[in-house]
Amino acid sequence: MMTKFDPAARPGVRLIPIHGKTPQIHETAFIAPGTVIVGDVTIGAGSSIWYNCVLRADVSRIVIGERTNVQDGSVLHCDGPSPQYPDGCPLTIGDDVLIGHMAMVHGCTIHDRGFVGLGAIAMNNAVIASEAMLAAGAMLTENKAMGERELWAGRPAKKLRDLNDAAVAGMQLGVAHYAENAKHHAQAVAENE
Repeated sequence: MMTKFDPAARPGVRLIPIHGKTPQIHETAFIAPGTVIVGDVTIGAGSSIWYNCVLRADVSRIVIGERTNVQDGSVLHCDGPSPQYPDGCPLTIGDDVLIGHMAMVHGCTIHDRGFVGLGAIAMNNAVIASEAMLAAGAMLTENKAMGERELWAGRPAKKLRDLNDAAVAGMQLGVAHYAENAKHHAQAVAENE
């Protein structure tokens, strides 16, 4: 269930309503200190937003599914309507997604069980399909669409190969790790506020 944000329950988190929109955060989500969340942001059950992330939905919306993690220092944003994109470019992130440290994810779609590597960039209207991996440091440019179970790398990113079952299983272990680790961090933050 989504609950009204309670700053006392989430020490060190900055919530900024704008344009009549306030972030909606599931009560089981872990939001780490240093995080700034602005505007029309929805965060689902069991998800985790790690230290010093910025989620800014001031001109469109950001929707994050369940059990997804956004790792330390990442920046998430969206774009409002423009001549090129009359409906704007909201940022939509599915369930069980891994977003690595210091990633920049902007106005794109990441389907369930997608993966964004460390320092990677995904731009407006790009698509990361289910169980696909954007490699560390890669840049997925506007309007590019990755297929399911594909590995893309480089700047600009291009398909390298298909992912095997072991690689997909490894990504899902990462999801489980972050879900469990978030519980430990939530307790540590509460004990040290």
